[in-house]
Amino acid sequence: MRLLIYGVGGVGGVLGAHLQRADFDISYVARGERFKFLQSKGLIVDSSLEDFRQEKIRVFNSMPENNNFDIIICTVKLYDFDNFISQIKKIGIKNSVILPFQNGIYSEQKITEDFGEKFSYGAVAQISSYVDKSQTIIHKGSLASFFVGHMQNVNQEILQKFCKKSINLKIDIQFKENIKEKIWEKFIFLSAYSGITTLTKKTIGEIFDNHKLKAKFTSAMIETYNLSKNFDVNFKVDPVEYWLHKIKKMPYDMTSSMYIDYINGRKLELEWLSGFIVKYSNEFDIECKVHEEILKGIKFK
Repeated sequence: MRLLIYGVGGVGGVLGAHLQRADFDISYVARGERFKFLQSKGLIVDSSLEDFRQEKIRVFNSMPENNNFDIIICTVKLYDFDNFISQIKKIGIKNSVILPFQNGIYSEQKITEDFGEKFSYGAVAQISSYVDKSQTIIHKGSLASFFVGHMQNVNQEILQKFCKKSINLKIDIQFKENIKEKIWEKFIFLSAYSGITTLTKKTIGEIFDNHKLKAKFTSAMIETYNLSKNFDVNFKVDPVEYWLHKIKKMPYDMTSSMYIDYINGRKLELEWLSGFIVKYSNEFDIECKVHEEILKGIKFK
């Protein structure tokens, strides 16, 4: 099975490192300094699960035009996703399955709009990882779960083969029939996590040690949960309670990739996270005071 991983940051790098062990035929796309480093030094991952170093990988600095891939895994930031779609349009989507591992729900909507429901797949990464200043991927904690599926609950054979072949890896890759629920489940946590850690400059542990910040974080999750009800999302269990339980097991010093981007002066996904919630909450006349505070507070820092 031929895979292309477009974007070799925290998510793409960890996925690639583990999928290499399953003997997939893997190519990568990276840009700028990241491309140069990967081309000369290879892929380096520092993880509590297992450290990894692959000195030679097949890496391109743009979408390879003459290759047919069974699965294209896209892990770029949301602000780069439209550029990724433009490159796909130039070479043609063919029969590739595109798995968009972005935060929020924009990427799945964009694929549906541009290519139709047939190619509308969803993907969720539950992992805390980032690229540090030395170009090493740092994976915090033991959480490394990935979920994939078709947005219309189509039983897609190639994805099931992909998940089955990955079953013996140290990361968890699961085929989900109701991937839409999983996407929103993550969005409920991630929108609060990215926003509150960046706004307060605190780790998840520091936030939950503070009664007021914990309450604000919880309120932010509730606001996104309330918005999900207008997008026909049905949860089997209360997603806010699910995350409050899960957060207790997270590393105290864990922080969001958006906060890492913020302190390093990089672009932020703010408009696609809290910005998305504020925009659509206003349309549906839903209160979202915490996400409004996040949006305004981070914009003016």
